[in-house]
Amino acid sequence: MTRPNNSFANHTLAAFVAKDDKVKHLTDHPLTKAASEERINIAKAGIEAKGHKVHVVADKDAAFELVKSLIPDGASVYTSHSTTLEEIGFMDHLKEAETAAVWKNINAQVYAEKNPFLQNEVRRKVGSSADFFLTSMAAVTEAGELTHADQFGSKIGPVLHSAGKVIVVVSSNKIVKNLEEAWKRVTEVCAPLQAAYTREVYKSDGSTIANYQVIHGANPMNRDRIQVVLVKEALGF
Repeated sequence: MTRPNNSFANHTLAAFVAKDDKVKHLTDHPLTKAASEERINIAKAGIEAKGHKVHVVADKDAAFELVKSLIPDGASVYTSHSTTLEEIGFMDHLKEAETAAVWKNINAQVYAEKNPFLQNEVRRKVGSSADFFLTSMAAVTEAGELTHADQFGSKIGPVLHSAGKVIVVVSSNKIVKNLEEAWKRVTEVCAPLQAAYTREVYKSDGSTIANYQVIHGANPMNRDRIQVVLVKEALGF
């Protein structure tokens, strides 16, 4: 099938640097650019050395088709907010898949609850234990460490242990030299852009990094649990 158009095009890096003065300086930031083929191969080898399965794909279309193929019919699916998943068309497709009864869309179940406290309970009890949890990462080191951050921990828990399987869709602009540069990318690129997202979507002053996770390697008892889809294009924050 054709990859859905991104209904969230106003939430991309390009959109935010064009309209939010607080992040305009990130327009040509070196940590937002797609990596070379050589560096992609280095990162792939590093991730594999950490015990994760890696799929390298050329672009958004290939990423969309691959991600669909990794999730069996009937599975429950939950995602954190991810500009990358929006850009490859997965978030729009998830709604279509729910309508067609292909997957159980836990995101829809979470947002059907309008009370924020009860919504968080649905997220904690149902979302975190989904069959498949999809997310991106803030950075991937050349040695294969995966790092990401969030404010409430709703990304951290499912990736760490509670979800059945985890699919990480990460683009080559997230590749960094080491953990020091990963933290630099989180603080200099991801946090300001997430704050811009929060200002626009939630009309809030910004966002904070309350949780930061570094995945040093695969669970030796379940080495195929996390799969990484490494996209050669530059996507997300």
